[in-house]
Amino acid sequence: MENKVLLLGAVLLVIISCKNTPTPKESPAPALPTKGTFAYDLDFLKKHTETLLLQSPDTEGAQIAVAPAYQGRVMTSTAGGGAGNSYGWLNYALISGEKGYQSHINAWGGEDRFWIAPEGGQFSVFFPKGAAFDFGHWQTPGLIDTARFEVVDDDATHVIFNKKASIENYSGTKFDLDITRKVSVLGRNDITKFLNVSDLTGLKYVAFETFNMLINVGSDWDKKRGTLGIWILGMFNPSDKTTVVAPFSFARSPQLLLTNDYFGEVPQDRWAVRDSTVFFRGDGKWRSKIGIAPASAKPVAGSYDAEKGILTIIQFDLDPVGDYLKSTWQHHADPYGGDAFNSYNDGPVAGSGQLGPFYELESTSPAPALKQGEKLVHHHRTFHFEGDREALDRLAKAVLGVGLVEIEQALK
Repeated sequence: MENKVLLLGAVLLVIISCKNTPTPKESPAPALPTKGTFAYDLDFLKKHTETLLLQSPDTEGAQIAVAPAYQGRVMTSTAGGGAGNSYGWLNYALISGEKGYQSHINAWGGEDRFWIAPEGGQFSVFFPKGAAFDFGHWQTPGLIDTARFEVVDDDATHVIFNKKASIENYSGTKFDLDITRKVSVLGRNDITKFLNVSDLTGLKYVAFETFNMLINVGSDWDKKRGTLGIWILGMFNPSDKTTVVAPFSFARSPQLLLTNDYFGEVPQDRWAVRDSTVFFRGDGKWRSKIGIAPASAKPVAGSYDAEKGILTIIQFDLDPVGDYLKSTWQHHADPYGGDAFNSYNDGPVAGSGQLGPFYELESTSPAPALKQGEKLVHHHRTFHFEGDREALDRLAKAVLGVGLVEIEQALK
């Protein structure tokens, strides 16, 4: 009997103890990445396409995302790690498959994509022979739209792609090409060397370079039948307070050689020339484009988003006396009198909706007549900076020749 009482007491103690033991709380679910951050865009890209993540060798948080299926383009980057701003514009509906393949262009997005010039004119690779130069006949070649570039080498800081292809221009000239493209993240020493600055104190930054090469593996090129140029374009997120900044020089031309009528003349309130700088709106609200010829251009340009405090700079190879192909949508009396730098601002197209919104910073290579086996190389670099306003102002003045206040006031 005594043993039964003791056993009953022990059971009661266990029951009471269990009642008094606090129920363990479930761990809260991890917070989902916020749209607009690099973590959000990286997660999105990885769900829908193979994505390679490259990281700066010496700068924590500086990362870029590269997509082989989209011609090895740099899709986006950040200076602030996963929670940092995502700088590249992405077409979420197209990448996710919500929208099917598009008829004129698959505008996947991305900060640095490989294209081939020219877009318009008798040597165009975007219009079929004999077609009118209008949006209805404009067609981005599959090579630079839907083709995959194959990875041939990669590590934590770079990736190399290759593509062998053929393409034909408006005049019926066929080009056989071997394309190599290398994407590399730049370290701090690279940034200071390329931009010729020494002090990055107070700033977060990320930078990358693309090395782009065409080898002619077919017949010798003839300038009378057309040649090709390497064209690099970066698509960025617009804002109402984003201004494109394009410095130019009078050293080789007494007047500014500017094209501002690619899609009709740009309205006066959307661009301005102040001393030796062209300013252009990057708000994604009006389809327009400007271009600067090599004799006037400098090998650097950029933009400033005053809403987020992001300074973007591009730097590229420039041959001031080279032959650059014209890309305006018309026949050209001088097809080799084109632009070295361009900026495009997206906007609605009558009857066709809008691709973006986004804005672009672009550079193009010269277009020499390559003999079989000869190569054409073009480097294009992209830098993003955030942080202390005074530090950003010093950097803008050192590299672009104008400060933040001047940029902010230029189009008011």
